Amino acid sequence: MTDAIAPRTNTSLQDRARTIMPGGVSHELRYRPTHPVYIDRALGAEKWDVEGKRYIDFKLGAASQLLGNARPEVMEAVAHQLSKTPYSGDCHALEIEWAEWIGKLIPSADLVRFTGSGTESTMLALRLGRAYSGKDKVLRIDGHFHGWHDMLLKGSKPGTDMPPSQGVPGAITDLTVVAPPSLDAIETCLAQDNDIGTIFVEASGANYGSVPLPDGFLQGIRTLATKANKVLIFDEVITGFRWSPGGRQALEDVLPDLTTLAKVATGGLPGGAVCGRRDIMDLLDPGKPLNGYAPPVSHKGTFNAAPLVAAGAIAAMKLLATGKEQAQADAMAQQLRDGFNDCFTRHGVMAHAYGDSSTCHLYFEGLSIAGKSAAEIRAVNPALVNGLRDGLLKRGVDFMSFTSCVTSSMHTAEIISEAIDKFDETIKDLIQTGVISK
Repeated sequence: MTDAIAPRTNTSLQDRARTIMPGGVSHELRYRPTHPVYIDRALGAEKWDVEGKRYIDFKLGAASQLLGNARPEVMEAVAHQLSKTPYSGDCHALEIEWAEWIGKLIPSADLVRFTGSGTESTMLALRLGRAYSGKDKVLRIDGHFHGWHDMLLKGSKPGTDMPPSQGVPGAITDLTVVAPPSLDAIETCLAQDNDIGTIFVEASGANYGSVPLPDGFLQGIRTLATKANKVLIFDEVITGFRWSPGGRQALEDVLPDLTTLAKVATGGLPGGAVCGRRDIMDLLDPGKPLNGYAPPVSHKGTFNAAPLVAAGAIAAMKLLATGKEQAQADAMAQQLRDGFNDCFTRHGVMAHAYGDSSTCHLYFEGLSIAGKSAAEIRAVNPALVNGLRDGLLKRGVDFMSFTSCVTSSMHTAEIISEAIDKFDETIKDLIQTGVISK
């Protein structure tokens, strides 16, 4: 039987995938042994699997689709560019226009360099930080995530000083200093280790805000970095253009030295960017050799600013610049959080929904996360995680990761209400089966 006439079901596709792909997946968080889902199409705040089942989408391309799935303006721009060329490996006018939009909207962006992904953006930003500071070590915050590469993996799992993966050399992890989100602790680390030249911060707090930063933290770490002459990098891969047209830094009125971007910055297409201070970004300029290197900091990447991506990103920038898209997504997230908290109250569950901007996080160990560490907040009973995820998928609701989700500007009050009802049914089931106790 050929693939063209073979029945396509979630289970049959999972069986095929397992024969040719490790675990049957291309990303470890897509591993769903008990409830496989293979998406066939998506539009706005919804998506449909290969069996035709509809899902309310709170994953949204791992938070990349702030404008909603398959936003017409973005798709039309991509289709138009596809009729010319998807990629040629040359300079083109669209990359200039895209960079100009980032420079206009992101306060810290004197110059912009495009990359192939968010992980690549943090790799390049760290290389720039090391080159400019002349120091090899980097300080990062416990539980913050900066991509899957070796150099910043240590500390991404909260509460541990080890990378959450085999294959990461000790010589690499020795160059990473992990600190809690405490300005006093960070100041002490900087004073004790003069080999630290760069500081990395996820601008939302760990896990796109599931562990919020203390009030005034970004301003405080800016002051510390300036005082100690360190390169300060804000990871705005998720917050960039989502928290506001200018990202978290615009809301907080604080300028990092470098900013990493991806996801929303590309209109939800594959790619990323690093932007920041002219004197640091100039290290990427082949026309400005230094100490025998031209450019001083090497950076390549076959698909950097690919025309297809740039075309979609420019269309997205025109929408994102108004702030209206963010305001709608934020309002829908607030409705979602309120509805979840009402559900917890009705059922007598000691849990709490919270979040900034267009995010929603769930904490099942009390009514507040105040005073809790990243390790405490992120330590969720696996039975609860799996039960919640599978229960929601069964009812046609897809979260982004474990107990967190995001909204888009295409979510409506009606769709949010429907999702809250399905969430309520799931919580009732988890109570009845003893997974959640009152």
